[in-house]
This record gives sequence, C-alpha cells and structure tokens, in this order.
Amino acid sequence: MACFPLTKPMIEIITSLAPIFLLILSGWLVRKRRWVVDAFWQPAETLTFYILFPALLIHKIALTDMSAINLPPIMGATAGGMLIVGGVLVALRRRIERAGLDGPSFTSVFQGSVRPNSYVGIAAAVALFGNTGVTVVSAAIIVAAPLANFLGVLVLVRYANGTNGSGKNFRPRWRDTVLPIIKNPLILATLIGVALNWTGAGLPPVVGPFLDVLGQAALPIGLMAVGAGLDFAALTAAGGWVAATVAVKQIVLPLVTFLLFYAFGGSGPAAAMTVMFAALPCSAVSYVMSRKMGGDATLMAGIITATTLTATFAMSVVVMALS
Repeated sequence: MACFPLTKPMIEIITSLAPIFLLILSGWLVRKRRWVVDAFWQPAETLTFYILFPALLIHKIALTDMSAINLPPIMGATAGGMLIVGGVLVALRRRIERAGLDGPSFTSVFQGSVRPNSYVGIAAAVALFGNTGVTVVSAAIIVAAPLANFLGVLVLVRYANGTNGSGKNFRPRWRDTVLPIIKNPLILATLIGVALNWTGAGLPPVVGPFLDVLGQAALPIGLMAVGAGLDFAALTAAGGWVAATVAVKQIVLPLVTFLLFYAFGGSGPAAAMTVMFAALPCSAVSYVMSRKMGGDATLMAGIITATTLTATFAMSVVVMALS
C-alpha cells in the first residue's frame, strides 16, 4: 500500500494548517458543551460573512503584488473542474440511482462534490501562502461561488423533492438565485481589493489598519462557526455515499483542476493554491439549500462533516506535492 511519508515539508504544512482545524473543532466543542447559547452562532456567521471576511480580503488583496499572478488559469481551472466533475455525475445519474441513491440524496452528493468552503480556503491561504495566496483563492472564489450556487439550484430543482420542508412546492425565482450572487460580500470585497490594487490607490492610512484589525477577527470567529455546524450524528447516519463523495471532492476534483490549470497555461506556486482550493471541504451553504429545496439534508450534513474532517490531510498532500 502506498503511503505519504511525514517528511519535513509535510510536517510543516500540517503544522501550518493545524490551527485552522483546531479552531473548527473548538467551535464544535463550544457548541456541544453549550459554553455559549446556540443563538450566538447565527449572528456570528452573519458578522463574519458580511463584515470580517470582506475586510480581510480587501486588506490582503489591495496590498498584494499581483504582477506575477496569472489569473486566467486559476479561474479557468476552478470553473472547469467544477463543470467537468458535475457533468460526469449528472451523466452517471442513472447508474448511481440503480446503486440505491434516490434523487434528493443525489443532490447532496452533487453539491458535496463541487461546492467549496471559502472560509477554510481563505484561512488556509493566509496560513500557507500569505497575501498572494489570499489573492489566488479570491480569484477562485469569484468563479466558484456563483457557479456552485447556479449548479446547486439546477440540480435541486431537477432531482430533489421540490418542497421547502413544509410540504409545499418550492421553485426559486431567478432573483432568488442571481441577486445573492451579485450581492455576495466575498465577491464584492475581492473586486474592491483588485480595483484598489490595479489602480494603485491602495489603502488610506486610517482605513488600512482598521481593515487589518477587523480581518484578524475573521478567522477565529468564522472557523469556530464552521465547527459549530458539524453534525457527527448525521455523519453516522449518512452511510457509504459520504465516503464516495469525499473521494470525488478531495481526490477527483483536485486532479481534474490540476490538469486544467496546466492546460490553461498556468505555472508556478499558483498551482498548489488553485488545486488546494479544489480540495476544500464542502460549504455549509449546501445544507441550507438542501433543507430549503427538498434535498437530503441529513446526508448533506454528513458530507459537510466528513469533508471537513478529512480536509487537513487532503490539503496537506496537495500542497506538499505541488510546492
């Protein structure tokens, strides 16, 4: 059996990523032990999503030297990998159904295979690659966030039960899909940071330190909120399809992304950052969409938990292999 030796680079990578996943597990422990009321987590997620992470992105991207970053391979490989893996899953839908996976459960496998957790991606980029890593990951987010939402809605509308949990039919309007993409604060913050960088405007003396302080709060609060959403009971109940989804998300998708990155003319350290983004755990947004649109929310929760637990190893292997 092949194995990956814990060489010094591997140990250094795991050591850099360990605080991220310790924060995630800390969030799970805090919620399990009820050291804070459950009502704390929803506003914490809102604060992180709308204020703290955007502040971090604007500050990091505005101060990054972007002259050496080739954006088209990053964005093309990210979008292409998601489309190819998603397309293959849909093409194999009949065979998967014969193997015992119904429509709502298929939507969970699909989302778990392509949707990244941007919070973990930004945190890993900061830990491993600094400002340049944040810029690369942000470029991936620009295409991945809207594409994941679009594909997720299409698959849920086509294969899920089509109810919102109350027994009533649910079909999203276009504005329910498009407006959240246009108003996504992570995408907007990335665009603002790029504009400040490319125009040479930079950050004013007061604004820069202000955004820096806000951004420092993003990682601990955001990652602990991710941990608070872990559901080990759902992981136990979800069955073998969880393992299959983990394999697709953290082996197949990174491999396809790697091949596309070089096919689009990419080179250099951005390869590790782009492929690492593909190996990220699945976002908790998938659970919200599954519950709202008639998917298998239990399986979705299990997939989110499993991919989060295995992400440290998957991301470490990717970075070690490509650095």
